[in-house]
Amino acid sequence: MSAANALFDMNAAPMRIGTVRLKVRDLDTVAAFYRKVLGLEATESGAARTLLGTGRTPLLELQSETALVPRDPRQAGLFHTAFLMPSRADLCRWVAHVVEAGVPLQGASDHIVSEALYLADPEGNGIEVYADRPFASWATPTGEVRLSTDPLDVRDLLASAAGTAWTGFPERGCIGHVHLQVGETEAADRFYRDILGFDIATRYTGASFYGSGGYHHQLAGNVWNSRHAGKRPAGMAGLDAVGIVVRDGANLDAIAARAETAGLPVTQNPDGLTFRDPWGTKIRLNR
Repeated sequence: MSAANALFDMNAAPMRIGTVRLKVRDLDTVAAFYRKVLGLEATESGAARTLLGTGRTPLLELQSETALVPRDPRQAGLFHTAFLMPSRADLCRWVAHVVEAGVPLQGASDHIVSEALYLADPEGNGIEVYADRPFASWATPTGEVRLSTDPLDVRDLLASAAGTAWTGFPERGCIGHVHLQVGETEAADRFYRDILGFDIATRYTGASFYGSGGYHHQLAGNVWNSRHAGKRPAGMAGLDAVGIVVRDGANLDAIAARAETAGLPVTQNPDGLTFRDPWGTKIRLNR
């Protein structure tokens, strides 16, 4: 692949998304959805917990708590978990699969940086499935990421891998980003930029997009449904934790130092550290 057509190397980014954990009320129904619709495999499964991914790579952890109240779409928490396909052809095969299966989609967009489709799981947790465009096409002459929301040419997309079959979530696929609902973008910037060390790749009205290593965003936060929301109530279904893989131990130490300076409670783990964002979501940083 030429440099002009090269895709972003997520494994080379200083920080990338690892595993996302959701609390769910009906574990069997939600797990079956991610297996059937996204093609994820159950790498671990029990009465109260299912780990889904591809091969030996865990991507999504579902924890069952039957006493949970349903998620409130006006609260801070998850906007969507975004599953990144390794190629446009992989995205095409997935679209053909969900169309044939009659899975309802909520939207489809051309974001300049990517082509994306949107849906939700049975408990209302948002999902994006997308494929990136070549890395060289993202930046403006000043280095800012160009991001837009335009109609997706689905017919052209479906032509990119016509005649080939969907066989499950690709082994090289990953969670490319997690988009959050936050109470205010300024507080989100102070946490995700100033403490975690992400760059602000671009902004929308009411949203900030946080990138690492030049990516258009591994995280984002918006107030479109959740403006002025406080900490999410305990006992509510939905997002519980976002795992972030940190490549450099020195970077992890620097994050810990910034968190301590900010007075943020930090839990040290054998392979990293855990703390909470201003709205109660656990952020698990792992080496």
